[in-house]
Formats: sequence, C-alpha cells, structure tokens
Amino acid sequence: MQRCGWGEGDPLLVDYHDREWGVPVHDDRLLFEFLVLEGAQAGLSWMTILRKRDAYRKAFKGFDPAKIARMPEAALARLMENSSIVRNRRKIESAVRNARVLQLIAKEQGSLTELPAIHGQEPAPRETPGHAACARPSRQVEAERQRLAEDALRVGVRERHHLHDRARP
Repeated sequence: MQRCGWGEGDPLLVDYHDREWGVPVHDDRLLFEFLVLEGAQAGLSWMTILRKRDAYRKAFKGFDPAKIARMPEAALARLMENSSIVRNRRKIESAVRNARVLQLIAKEQGSLTELPAIHGQEPAPRETPGHAACARPSRQVEAERQRLAEDALRVGVRERHHLHDRARP
C-alpha cells in the first residue's frame, strides 16, 4: 500500500493510516469515537490523540453514546482530573453534549450514519491510484460533506471537525 507522507514513522500512525484513514464508517459507536477523538484533537497533533486513544476508550465507557449521555457532573469533574486524556472542559462537555444529540438522532433517524440518506444519494467511491484517502476529493464529494456538516449542526452536533470525512467516502 502506498502511504501518505504523514502516515509514516510511528507504528500507531502507520496502523491508523493503513486501517482507518479514509475508510467510511457505518457504525454509530465508531463514528462517535472519532467525533470525540477529533474534537479532543483540535489544537493538538493527531499522534497525541492516538497515544491517548485507549485511555479515552476507558474514560468514555467504550465510546457508548448512551452511557456518555447519562454522565453526571461528578463524572465530568473526574474526567478533568484524568491525566491520561486531554483535560479541557469544553472538549469533555462537547463529547457529552454530542452523545445526547446522537441519542436524539438515533430516536428520530435510526442512526447518525443515516443522516446523509436524507439527500437520497450515495457518493461514488473514490477511485484514485495509491491510497485513495490521500487524494483530493471531488467537488461533488465536498458538497455532500458540506451538506452532512450542515445537517449535523442543524440537529445539534458540535465540535464535529472531521465528522464529514468519516460518514462519507
């Protein structure tokens, strides 16, 4: 497999690049995991977050949105004391708020990954030489990503950073 320049070096980064980068996600729990991790990453390197990923998985109850949505204030305070994750109150509160929004979406739409279906079309898979995720997406894909980001904002998802990169190829 041909790798992007950023996907070389550290084994965690190589594994992430080869197995996860650019792969569409059709599972709400995994999509929520990326939503939390990418929200935590804002202003930091992705490598920092990859190194903390297991700690996040433990701290955020396996990225189960239902469990996170019910976290009481005392649990948030404990997360602020957890040096294994990024201790930023806004990022932690955003994860909880987004979990609550995901619960609403699941109730109303069935799944966060179903939001793009509102537009009635599936994007064509990227077909480029080498690693497809390293290629620049087409204008059509960019427009679809923008619509997904707008849908997510409309239903209340915040700190959605690269959510559109996960839900659609």
